[in-house]
Amino acid sequence: MKESPQALKLEEVLRSSKLVVGGFMGDDHRSFSEIIDSDMAELSHLGYSIEQVVASMQKITDVAISGLGNWVRLDQQREAKVDETKGSLVCPWPHSGLFAKRVTTIRIIDTGQTIRWSDLNIHLIAEHGFFEGNGSAFRIEPKELINIIGSA
Repeated sequence: MKESPQALKLEEVLRSSKLVVGGFMGDDHRSFSEIIDSDMAELSHLGYSIEQVVASMQKITDVAISGLGNWVRLDQQREAKVDETKGSLVCPWPHSGLFAKRVTTIRIIDTGQTIRWSDLNIHLIAEHGFFEGNGSAFRIEPKELINIIGSA
């Protein structure tokens, strides 16, 4: 199927390094729509909705902010922290929106397994179903995310 001019422009922005180092697509050769379709299918297979995932991510971020950069216990198995720097990130989709340069890291205490996301990641998933492309610095694998955050 032929992509619209708007989709081609978005693809170009997602692959460029103008907004974030390395771009949002990494070395993934799929189109952004193929990435979104694949990740949505994975989430559905796991029995989770975008709304559930985003609500859990935001809840964890909100709790971790209270630690001011230190680890905050979420429960017996997990802890999280938030690191923040000056500035903001803009969504690559053509709409307004600035997001704090804030990164939430959550880890399983016993295994040390971690996953991280930015405030922009939360937005990209909530509004666009986009977990980023393979090889991008902030690619989030839906299965790994679900395994760590569960139904936080």
